[in-house]
Amino acid sequence: MSKFLDVISSVIDVRGFLILCLVFVPLERLFALHKEQGIFRKWWWNDLTYVLFNGFFIRAGMVVLVAGAGVVGRLAVPDDVRTFVAGQPFWLQLVEALILADLGFYFAHRMFHSIPFLWKFHAIHHSIEEMDWLAGSRIHPIDQIVTKGISLLPLFALGFSTATVVTFSWIFFFHSTLLHANVRWNFGPLRWLIASPNYHHWHHANEPAAYNKNYAAQLPLLDKLFGTMHMPNGEEPAKLGVDDPVPKTYVAHLVYPFLPSKTPAQCAPEAEPVVEQGSASAPEASATTTQSTSEQTGAPSKTDAFEVSFAR
Repeated sequence: MSKFLDVISSVIDVRGFLILCLVFVPLERLFALHKEQGIFRKWWWNDLTYVLFNGFFIRAGMVVLVAGAGVVGRLAVPDDVRTFVAGQPFWLQLVEALILADLGFYFAHRMFHSIPFLWKFHAIHHSIEEMDWLAGSRIHPIDQIVTKGISLLPLFALGFSTATVVTFSWIFFFHSTLLHANVRWNFGPLRWLIASPNYHHWHHANEPAAYNKNYAAQLPLLDKLFGTMHMPNGEEPAKLGVDDPVPKTYVAHLVYPFLPSKTPAQCAPEAEPVVEQGSASAPEASATTTQSTSEQTGAPSKTDAFEVSFAR
């Protein structure tokens, strides 16, 4: 178990950050989606703070995760099952791990969008208004720990091999960084099989049609299966971010979810509301209400909200 902790923690520290710099800074210059966006875009230094300090909280959470997974594995999963899983060929374990982990991620992610209290943690990640590889680091540690826990628990409990978990962790790390990158890639015909930057940018869109969509981390087919896909062919979202009055600095982000506030439009129930005849459509009514509220209270609008994240 200590090997698992060492590997998972190593991909979120300074070494990992330096590797990402070497890979993604040139990549975003060569294939930029928004060419006018510079390397040192607005609030980049706050996202760097996440890279440097969030790891401490996440490592602490992972200790609890691994300990809990070991207990669950011993109590709930027969030894014969764990031995069988670990004895499978590496490639088969990796495929199974990708599917199982992304199923867990999908439902954890959807939960953070559907439950108002949890949304306040996740809104910090969605406060990104300029996407790039560094923006993916902005995520509240509780959001990260819970989502990672639900995603990785089956892998630990079922006894997947160390090599499988290590390989999956690195794939997830680089792929999730790519999803936030400022690159103009949609993976063409493979976009339905492998999550692309275009697919995940739509998840961050501040547009009613894109709310509560594209929850999967790596397998868009899960969204297709559960009816939460939104990926207009050849289009990019016009606006990113949230209407919530998310603060702008790391320490304020840590505290924000525990402060009282109203439920935002992005965390509204997923079912379509009934619209009376002669009234505005649901998205129009929501947008009008949000704009009116912001004007009356002076709360920041979407474009005033501040950008950052890590949705791994």
